[in-house]
This record gives sequence, structure tokens and C-alpha cells, in this order.
Amino acid sequence: MKKILILCTGNSCRSIIAEAMVNNYLENISAFSAGAKPAKNVHPFAKKVLIEEGIWSDTLYSKSVDNFVKDYFDMVLTVCDNAKETCPIFPNAKKIAHFPLNDPDGKPYNEFVKIKNKIKEKLLPFISHCLT
Repeated sequence: MKKILILCTGNSCRSIIAEAMVNNYLENISAFSAGAKPAKNVHPFAKKVLIEEGIWSDTLYSKSVDNFVKDYFDMVLTVCDNAKETCPIFPNAKKIAHFPLNDPDGKPYNEFVKIKNKIKEKLLPFISHCLT
């Protein structure tokens, strides 16, 4: 089983959606997510998108990147420029990659749907390609 850590700033929208989608749609890949400055909660629209997709889990919550720095990952993936710039060193990561996604926080619900669709159509194949 390959392990991936998906990072963004707040770990309340993009990385949470990506974590859930990787864990539900990609075989033999286990995803975790974290934030450089984690929010207190998962954004309600991110949760709604995942509920509508049928993949919401109460195990999803905002976590700090500091919780994972010493762990081994086959890939550490940043999905926002801020996380890329502030990402700590992961000495046990086999690959580091960046796949920028627009931050939907503060925007209408349809922007969260667009992010979910981009993750499904573009990011999942990218991750699959990088880890095979």
C-alpha cells in the first residue's frame, strides 16, 4: 500500500476533499491530509460535496502538518502555493510534488463542486501516474 500526504494551508477544503477521494477511488493508495495552519473544522461546503459524492466520513478533520513530518510517505503533495512555500522538509518522503488547486474558501458552493471535479478528473490520474 502506497502512502500519500496531501497538504494545503487550512486543511479544511482542498486537501480534505482530495484525501477522501484518493481513499475512495484509488486502489492500493492510502491518503492523509494536513495543513500548514489547520482550521478548526472541515468547511461545511467541503463536507457537503463529499456527502453528495457519497464518500463523507466522520474520520475527516483538519490536522497539522507537524503531526506527519517524521512519517514515511511515497509522496507528499502540496495543492496550494502557500503550502508549497511553507512546507517543512519531509526526510522520509520518496517524492515531493505540487498540483495547485484554487482555494474555494469564501466562495459559493459551486466553486467547491468545481474543485471536487478537478480532483476527480485531473488530480486522481496525476497521483495514480506518479505512484505507479
